[in-house]
Amino acid sequence: MTDELRTAALESKAWPYEEARKLLKRYPQGKQGAPILFETGYGPSGLPHIGTFNEVLRTTMVRNAFHALSDTPTRLIAFSDDMDGLRKVPDNVPNGDMLREHLGKPLTQIPDPFGTHSSFAAHNNAILREFLDRYGFDYEFASSTEYYTSGRFDEALKGVLRHFQGIQDVMLPTLRAERRATYSPVLPISPTSGIVLQVPIEVIDAEAGLIAFEDEGQRIEQSVLGGKAKLQWKVDWAMRWVALGVDYEMAGKDLIDSVTQSSKIARVLGGRPPEGFNYEMFLDENGEKISKSKGNGLSLDQWLTYGPQESLAFYAYREPKKAKSLHMGVIPRAVDEYWQFRGNYAAQDLKQKLGNPVHHIHDGKLPEGELPVTFGLLLNLVGVMGEASKAQVWGYLANYVPDASAESYPELDKLIDHALAYGRDFVAPTLKRRAPVEHEVAALERLDAELAALPAEASAEDIQNIVYEIGKTGGFENLRDWFKALYETLLGSEQGPRMGSFIALYGIDNSRKLIAEALARPAA
Repeated sequence: MTDELRTAALESKAWPYEEARKLLKRYPQGKQGAPILFETGYGPSGLPHIGTFNEVLRTTMVRNAFHALSDTPTRLIAFSDDMDGLRKVPDNVPNGDMLREHLGKPLTQIPDPFGTHSSFAAHNNAILREFLDRYGFDYEFASSTEYYTSGRFDEALKGVLRHFQGIQDVMLPTLRAERRATYSPVLPISPTSGIVLQVPIEVIDAEAGLIAFEDEGQRIEQSVLGGKAKLQWKVDWAMRWVALGVDYEMAGKDLIDSVTQSSKIARVLGGRPPEGFNYEMFLDENGEKISKSKGNGLSLDQWLTYGPQESLAFYAYREPKKAKSLHMGVIPRAVDEYWQFRGNYAAQDLKQKLGNPVHHIHDGKLPEGELPVTFGLLLNLVGVMGEASKAQVWGYLANYVPDASAESYPELDKLIDHALAYGRDFVAPTLKRRAPVEHEVAALERLDAELAALPAEASAEDIQNIVYEIGKTGGFENLRDWFKALYETLLGSEQGPRMGSFIALYGIDNSRKLIAEALARPAA
């Protein structure tokens, strides 16, 4: 790390650096030899979704930003709350009737409805870890069940019993009257049913970890240690912060109240709440919060089918405190904007680079390579090609890109796969070419004649000038109407690319065939 980089990072307004500076303020003299601990949390009561992945991604960006400011070592724990009791059956998993028979039990004690892992939690944890490993995150996975049952939380649990009344004083005023009557920070696990019980408890001996509670009409005295109990969510979060020494954890805006109450409880337990910030939620195309149990919104696999992982990271980086829709329609723009920012990076000064999203996506180590065409242009190309192979797409690219090959442009080669998949599933079904009307017919005929007079190797700029001139003199109220007519009659969509670039890519002869088809199309 250079002094110049550290100085610029100390002044950067990029949100990861702003977050990292909170940790510098927290430990102005370092952490006495211990690493700064970052944590992300996940509840495996449903299939992981992009929101879970993005929390790890954003936390990693803050961690990387901290490395630019300090030589203090760091760790990142991805914590799975897999000892939580299953409260409801998710809508997007098989064998729902079987799961209903196990409602209330810890997620690690419920059979896997997919039949591939030892438990429902193990299945969902495996998916999460595969997500994180695919991206190459540097993290340590932690299981709530393992931490509770191994005794790693035993001392912290004794602390909860010692401060039982203080925790109640924090929580009870936040609850409705009927909930206050039965609330307990500690949830014993029934020795008979195995269910995580939501019942009042009596602390018998805090130092021994002994409590009493009622289970199926009987008074039970039982230890809370060794996995025989877990804690309510907000208390559990606070206990974990204190027991592990968590220094930074971000959370969704829907958990602001939880952060507030857990922070109070952490102080009751004698600890210090972590730094962090509240990000806004991802919404589905209907404006509803993405939910593990509903399975709405996009899955990580879906995004990575239609766009590269860098585009997802770009989308996650931008404006984390602003609610954003997460649906198929956002992928093409995210791809092209990522490449736009990546293309700008080399010529920027250090201050601009530190504010560029790609700096945080790649931790300042950008891969080499360029993208000679936009993803939007690729989608328009595969849209007019219909059923097309990758080799055929490369054939058209040879009209436009010097030395067009997978060897010369490996990232473009991968992007063609994404474009073919996206075009097949989301572009082709929506294309509907209309017949041109009156003055549009004359303008298209003129465009055809002008293209016929051009050499096959005419540049995109030369073609664009012709298109532009026809639009200005062809009887259109404005150029937007002319371009819209081109998109709707030739491409079958309401929006489209720079036509000079598209015609150069598709080829003059092929583009003239599109014009001929449009002119021959009967009016509706």
